Amino acid sequence: MPEAPGVLPPGRDAREVLAGLARTGLLGRLYPAGPAGEIDAVLLRRLLGAADARGPQGLVLSLLVQLATALPLLAQTASSPVAEKVLRAASEGQALLALAATDEQAGSDLAGLATRVDLTAADGDGGTVVLDGVKRWVTSATTADHALVLARHRPGRHFTSFTWLLVPLDAPGVTVRPADTPLFAGSGVGHVTFSGCRLDRGHLLGRPGHGLALFARSIAVERLASAAWGTELCRRVLADTAARLAGRTLDGTPLDRHPAVRQRLAECAVRVSALDALWTASRERITGERDATAAAVLKAASGATVDHVLSACAHLWGADGFSTGGIQQLRAEAALFGIGGGATEVVLDTVADRLVPLVEGLAV
Repeated sequence: MPEAPGVLPPGRDAREVLAGLARTGLLGRLYPAGPAGEIDAVLLRRLLGAADARGPQGLVLSLLVQLATALPLLAQTASSPVAEKVLRAASEGQALLALAATDEQAGSDLAGLATRVDLTAADGDGGTVVLDGVKRWVTSATTADHALVLARHRPGRHFTSFTWLLVPLDAPGVTVRPADTPLFAGSGVGHVTFSGCRLDRGHLLGRPGHGLALFARSIAVERLASAAWGTELCRRVLADTAARLAGRTLDGTPLDRHPAVRQRLAECAVRVSALDALWTASRERITGERDATAAAVLKAASGATVDHVLSACAHLWGADGFSTGGIQQLRAEAALFGIGGGATEVVLDTVADRLVPLVEGLAV
């Protein structure tokens, strides 16, 4: 899927790019029925592919979370004046959102998260709720205006024990610190601590108890977007590697003509082609039906494909791959595809739960 010329407006960071998308009308085109409805997956893939080609990868990550997850989730849950105001600003490219789901201890085990919101305080304290906890590795934490925060409102691992809140990141009781990493420059990734953060009840998003159900719907589209980014990344890196090897020789023969190298590049091309075909076959089921199984299959496939292709290409770049900003850094950042949005082991559990109907559905 070649990049549409000029599809991504200029901008130094996600905030400027989002404002440009709104000005050009592309932000509206991305959600034909509004941000709460289906997303145009092909346009989203072109946008992420253009961002990947421009770099840095942190920009792609920030755009992906905003466009595929945070903005649609806010649109589905905004029912108070404060939430509707933020939604309007985000829909017009004037507000950047963070999505704070992963906890300090629980990681991908969202049912085990410890971040807690006390809803009972609203009954006797002027309608406020109190939020406590720590969220780690939050994209756009240091650059966003608000965070969508997943917290538990009652003990236990039941899926009805969780709810979403819209939290201003400059509110009293909120502390944001940058993550200690040289990777994903421009993503604003950081850790957020909530300590007795008091919020008006209007900052609750959706009905209490619907948090995990809403997350499951949202994460399906994020996994589709992640696979789109992974496909475009692999396509670009594979093409760049092949071009580089064509310009270098060994015993007078271009490196890309040596049998071992040809085989390795061809195998990578097969894997990327398979991921592209799976993405194309899955996108309507995921955007329209929010098919969690299809999203899990795609997520697992993209994580494995990106890891294999980036590892193979990094090896073929040799020592030059270790230069500043080189392919070895990109390879390290690409490990995100097997971790972010649900670790590979987590999504494979989802696939295993539906193994029989999934396999039977492959019959012709």
